Amino acid sequence: MNHYCTLFDSAYLTRGLSLYRSLERCGEDFRLHVFCFDSLSHSVLERLRLPRMSLVRLEEFETPALLAVKPTRTRAEYCWTCTSHTIAHCLDRGLPEVTYLDADLGFFQRPGLLLEEWRSQQASVLITAHRYAEEYDQSAQSGVYCVQFISFRADQRGLTVLRWWQQRCLEWCYARFEDGKFGDQKYLDDWPERFQGVHVLEHPGGGVAPWNAIRYRFRQGPRGPQADGVDVVFYHFHHLVLLTDGAVNLCAGRYRLPAGAQRWLYHPYVADLAEALALVRSVEPGFDAGRLPPRRGWRAFLSGLKMRAERIHHVVRW
Repeated sequence: MNHYCTLFDSAYLTRGLSLYRSLERCGEDFRLHVFCFDSLSHSVLERLRLPRMSLVRLEEFETPALLAVKPTRTRAEYCWTCTSHTIAHCLDRGLPEVTYLDADLGFFQRPGLLLEEWRSQQASVLITAHRYAEEYDQSAQSGVYCVQFISFRADQRGLTVLRWWQQRCLEWCYARFEDGKFGDQKYLDDWPERFQGVHVLEHPGGGVAPWNAIRYRFRQGPRGPQADGVDVVFYHFHHLVLLTDGAVNLCAGRYRLPAGAQRWLYHPYVADLAEALALVRSVEPGFDAGRLPPRRGWRAFLSGLKMRAERIHHVVRW
């Protein structure tokens, strides 16, 4: 069994459910440990009783050190601060290894393909590169590596890296670039040199995302979507925005998305989100967390025209 952990509140609940369902479709034996960052997300998931999901309440998880810095962080910054601590929580309770997943990932092939590469290297930590397209390269500010999919083994090398990361995030974890730091992510930049046992994922199907999608030609293969002929293992649906009028902005106007990515990756994901919302509403009627009102006014209209002219404004209905 592969163990995964993730964290989210009710605003990301439908994304978290879509992540879980994508793992189920892959057919692997797994358990997803969900750290619920508000009572509503925990209440809904508890009533859904999903068989491969374990729930952790915020009060079960928060340490005195986390509570001490919580008032100094925004909601997002506190989630980033907690990422390394969710991993430690799992390992400290006896798991031999665990992989953290961002809640807005979607799997199209079994993640074990990536873990098998990691294990074959006899490494203790697995990290994934952003693989930015040249025009979107944010390595200097946001980091060479992305926290999206990161694995740790509960051995000396793995725990050394993890404890170091936990401490750095307690000291500083903010949504700004400062003194070579950004959130929890820039800390990863020198791990392959700083620590022993760190493997950088080589499989090109892990880590396809809006910031690198224009590098690829997408098509539907015999087992699912492919990027340049390689099966996409997971896609990171970063900056996808759900709107209260029923629309979905696929990447908040930040990136150009190839038509193949929209067809073979985004449209199925939007359908998954709609099914996830229906599932949530089956136990919590009227649930509508995580959706934003559409932009109004002449400034938004002109902005929308500009984005459509640049072919980076992608909105679909759900």
